[in-house]
Amino acid sequence: MRLIRLLIALLCLAAGLVVGALNHQPVVIDLGFNTLHATLGVSVLVALLLGALIGGLAVTASVVLPLRRRLRRGGAANVVGAASSDGD
Repeated sequence: MRLIRLLIALLCLAAGLVVGALNHQPVVIDLGFNTLHATLGVSVLVALLLGALIGGLAVTASVVLPLRRRLRRGGAANVVGAASSDGD
């Protein structure tokens, strides 16, 4: 399992390097109060990273935290029962 994770991480790193190398055009990002100067490749990679982080936070807030709260309140029986009844 560790080998698969390592291979996936190396594949993502290589894909990021390729995207960064192929998109070297300069871009200016105007935030209203500040402007950022970067290359297109870096901008795309940062946007993808921010999207993944915001999506992970949304999943954590909407799924993981309520399940943890249920586990603390009533034990595992409530979570298992709710999971089996949601699939119907």
